[in-house]
Amino acid sequence: MNTLSELKQQAIYTKDKVVAVAGAADEQVLAAVKQAVDETMCSFHLFGCASEIASIAEVISLDLTSESIAITHTEAPAAAAVKDVHNRKADILMKGNIPTKNVLKAVLDKTNGLRGSKVLSHVALFEIPNQDRLIFLTDAAMNIAPGLEEKVEIIKNAVRVAHGVGISDPKTAVLAAVEEINPAMQATLDAAALAQMQKRAQISGCTIDGPLAFDNAVSAEAAAQKGIKSDVAGNADILVVPSIEAGNVLYKSFMYFSGAQAAAIISGASAPIVLTSRADSSASKLNSLAMALVSEKTFQGV
Repeated sequence: MNTLSELKQQAIYTKDKVVAVAGAADEQVLAAVKQAVDETMCSFHLFGCASEIASIAEVISLDLTSESIAITHTEAPAAAAVKDVHNRKADILMKGNIPTKNVLKAVLDKTNGLRGSKVLSHVALFEIPNQDRLIFLTDAAMNIAPGLEEKVEIIKNAVRVAHGVGISDPKTAVLAAVEEINPAMQATLDAAALAQMQKRAQISGCTIDGPLAFDNAVSAEAAAQKGIKSDVAGNADILVVPSIEAGNVLYKSFMYFSGAQAAAIISGASAPIVLTSRADSSASKLNSLAMALVSEKTFQGV
């Protein structure tokens, strides 16, 4: 799979899945819903103000009488949508026009939430014009300054999604400013530990190397110039950043300097969570929905 269009095509084969949308009264969200329904990707349970949903649907010509759409009027859309997924009436949670903190509070609820592994993390997938493959990036939005234990979970969460989209042994590069281990740079120590943990089967389902500087992770030529011999260097599928600042800058650099297209979900819960920004386009939301649909099968049992 080399493009997000291929990912969306693969999502069509998951048409029996249901997506619960929390706060569905949002034009870009409903535009993505419309396209997904038109392409028979999945069905939707829309939670929020029914009159506002209907008003926006009329503007974008979304047929709310479709058998693929059900609406529930509620003043607590986050709790209602999460409970829908918790009770297996829906398979995926999608954030609409609602604060992220409200969604996460409902997800972490001990009774009706979606608690899964120890850590929730953001997993983005990029189609970058000058690259010959799709590249994952984690974590650019959830964990501020993860320690070694959190990085283990972040990698497991990303690997779960990579397996879902068909990469059976994702090459995982743990990034740092340099490729040498430096006791004064904690990111290099963590990277080396993570690579060793994978070699000892403490982390499975992927091949890890680090520390790797960004150029060595994505450019075979740069890795060769520095004499780095590795199954990961120059050919990484997953880029693991040392902090949220590094991830956020890299994410936005891909988008604004490279003209990349992106999909992103939250992994680590018992179901995929499409938690895009309110400013994201309907195309970006649809890409993210497709990734959630395709990878949902690997979340079972989390």
